[in-house]
This record gives sequence, structure tokens and C-alpha cells, in this order.
Amino acid sequence: MASFAEIIDQTTTGELRRRGSLKWTRGGPGALGAFVAEMDFGTAPAIQAALRDALDRGDLGYLSDRAAAGLKAACAHWQRSAYGWAVDPGSIWPMADVLKGLEAAISVFSRPGSPVILPTPAYMPFVALPPLAGREVIEVPMVAGPDERLTLDLDGIDAAFQAGGHLLVLVNPCNPVGRVYSAGELAAVAAVVEAHGGRVFADEIHAPLVYPGARHVPYASISPAAAAHSVTAVSASKAWNLPGLKCAQLIVTSAADAATWERAWPLYEHDASTLGAWAGIAAYTEGQAWLSDVLAYLDGSRHLLAQLLAEHLPGVGYRAPEGTYLAWLDCRGLDLRPDPASFFLERAGVLATDGAACGRTGQGFLRLNFATPRPILTEMIRQISAALVG
Repeated sequence: MASFAEIIDQTTTGELRRRGSLKWTRGGPGALGAFVAEMDFGTAPAIQAALRDALDRGDLGYLSDRAAAGLKAACAHWQRSAYGWAVDPGSIWPMADVLKGLEAAISVFSRPGSPVILPTPAYMPFVALPPLAGREVIEVPMVAGPDERLTLDLDGIDAAFQAGGHLLVLVNPCNPVGRVYSAGELAAVAAVVEAHGGRVFADEIHAPLVYPGARHVPYASISPAAAAHSVTAVSASKAWNLPGLKCAQLIVTSAADAATWERAWPLYEHDASTLGAWAGIAAYTEGQAWLSDVLAYLDGSRHLLAQLLAEHLPGVGYRAPEGTYLAWLDCRGLDLRPDPASFFLERAGVLATDGAACGRTGQGFLRLNFATPRPILTEMIRQISAALVG
């Protein structure tokens, strides 16, 4: 029987295009998709079975109490078994996606009219969404630590709170730079937040995608204070490749917030998908073996990317991520016009995300999704290299 890696490596660009996904159609005919955060690996057999079962039952209506309760229990089980975080299933609330979670954190849990504090580079919609909600964004660029890894600028975050910011958006594992913050780093953040009476929205949807040498620590598990001033968004969508099924979870970890949320949740849970809930249940309870194969494959791919860049694009800076399947490529030395993403789409036929969309500090960078078959990843880098020569 072929291994997981052998099966994935046999997947062709033609097959991926025939699936019709945004990732493989947005760039136009012939473009290689490497922008949106989804994988080209399908999903776990247990999830496929759960979806077929729901279809066979005709369970395609609004999210039922039964499905919601099952999702809450499964999510709590995963948090405990994967990270040692004991979460009451009653504190877990379904919603469509992490953006709905941020919207809720802004409108329900942050001080009216206050700026949102965003360490950058950050997930692109986190830069764009707060202004749509009438909130200023205070960008706090990440800084290089003693080991040259990017880390959070505590002084900058402190200054942002002093400037009137109230809600800190914390993305861990970090999209797009791939950092997985240590317990010590998170405790230091919590101390700054607590000193200012601030709030935290913790986006942890990439948490299951962490490589050997790193360990995901839920922010709210750091201390009672962190649990009291934060809400956490999680989902099976990234690790089990389910973003189109629209079912994330918001974890509310303080009694005061729970009372507030009881009045607000109908505005947000209504958008959660029934099929997404059944898929999430299967992922959290039966998807570990498939996820282990995925992580082993991605671990090899992040190191393959380093080799490919060293061989074909030595002028591009790259540090293998500790989590996620996103590579943060430093193209500033290439001086690409008008920007790296536009250049590589036009000249190389590779559609990736321009770093400037992740905040001002991302100018000159490229976010590249490497969760694709390795032969396709290899072709991407070769086409990018050829574009520079041409």
C-alpha cells in the first residue's frame, strides 16, 4: 500500500484545478496556487465518513442543539488531550470562522471606540477588519530576539495600550511568520495586558499544526488572569483542511465574560455550519492519525523549501516555521516591482500573498503556502527562480 507521502506526491496540478477551489482558480489558467491557507491534501477519512453520514440523514438544516453539544464536547476533549488545557464544554461556542470571533471580541468585549492592537506581520483580514468596524489599528511590528527569531515587542505593546488601545490580537501559532510562542513569552504578554486592564483575542486555529521542537500553549491556560482577560478562537479548519465548512469555536474563559456572551451569542452562532460541526467532531475525536501523517509530510516540506531556496533563490531570506504551513519569505533584497506577489504571479505564474497585506512591516515579503505536493512546491520555486533570471 502506498504511503501518505507517496499518495500526496502523485497529486497533479490538473487534479487540483479540477477540484475548483479558490486556491487553484483565482490566479487564472496555469497559475500555481500558494496564497489562501488551505492544504492540497483532502481531509481525514473519518471526516469524510461523518459528512457522508450527515448527508445520508439529510442533516442539512440549521445547527442543532445535538450537533452543537457534540462539537463543544469534542473541542474540549481535544484541548485537554492535545495541550493539557481543561476547558468546560459549556464555555465553548460555535461560530462561522475566526473573523466572526474577532468581530465578536471587538464589539462585545472591547471598550467602545478603542483602537485594536495588532502585532505585525499578521493575518491579512486582521489588518483590514477593525477599520470596517470603526476601530483604528495600532500596528506593533515584531522584533528580532537574541536568537534572531521574530518575537513580540513588549515595549511596543505597552506603548499601544498607553495610547488608548484596549484589545490585543494575539495570533499563535503566528500567521504568517510561523512562530509558536513559549509559555514564558505568553506570560510576559499577559503581564503587560493585565497592567493596563486590557483584553486579548487569541487566534489559535493553527494550534494543531506545530512541528517537533515547539509546543503550543493556549494563551488562556497561562494563568487565571490570562483566562479572565481573553477569549480564544479555535477550529479544526486549518489542521484538517475544512475552511469551507465554516465552523469555528470561541472559548470564553471567565464568568463575567460568560454572562456577557449569553446575551450576545445568537448574533454569532447562527452562521455556524451543521456540516462543519459534524466534521469538527470527527476531526477532534478521530482525526489524530491523519493529522500525524500530515504533520510529518509538512515537516519534510518546510525543510525541502529551505533546500530549494538555497539552491535556486539564495537572495531570499527564510526561516523554517515552528508551526503552520506558511513560509514568510524575505524578498527585500530582490527589489521586485511593484511588489513580490504581483511580480511572481505575472512573471512566474505563482499566486502567493504579498507581505504588505500583513501590515506595513511586511513590505517586500511574500507569504507562500507550502501545503502542496512536494513536486508542485519544487516547480513553484523553479518557476520563481526562472522569472528572476528572465
